[in-house]
Amino acid sequence: MSIAMPYPRVHLASRSPRRRELLTQIGVTFDTIAFRSTQRGDPELDETPLPDERAIDYVERIARNKAELGCRIVDWRRLLRQPVLAADTTIELAGELIGKPADPDDARRILRRLSGATHRVLSAVTVGFEGRIELALSISEVRFRQLDDGEIERYVASGEPMDKAGAYGIQGRAAMFVEHLAGSYSGVMGLPLYETAQLLSRFGCPL
Repeated sequence: MSIAMPYPRVHLASRSPRRRELLTQIGVTFDTIAFRSTQRGDPELDETPLPDERAIDYVERIARNKAELGCRIVDWRRLLRQPVLAADTTIELAGELIGKPADPDDARRILRRLSGATHRVLSAVTVGFEGRIELALSISEVRFRQLDDGEIERYVASGEPMDKAGAYGIQGRAAMFVEHLAGSYSGVMGLPLYETAQLLSRFGCPL
């Protein structure tokens, strides 16, 4: 059952500039929900993996938690009643979760591990509205060519790897590292547009 909406507008529970660009690309207008610093201490926003948690379970849990908190913020602040869209992206390499680098040295370590290897990018997108929450998952495989230390050093020095899962952004300089991609380019960026559009359409959003 879809919920009638007069125009494609949502609350985006994310401060990611990439997700904003991708939503704009498909014609979705949005208002950004910024979590306050006190709320960022909420257990629901703790992105620490649980013991033995699978990558799929992890990324779906975080995306769902973000959407649920976003829906509560809409109620608390008495914001315009429109769907809340949230997403999360993580990387899995040899069964291990690879998150955002803690510092430049960590970014170097991550990139050395990705060099010459195939990893999976998991992006979960969630839409919540009027007590209803739905989730979709995109899984892509990305293979990096062999990277030498100089390339890694220059890339880390650019600052681009920081605050990105897997220490790289495919839409930036790291595009030259990608030897093969099977799946969703936008999902690797952080918001799988096919899945996002399908979810929004189920909520009556005319795209």
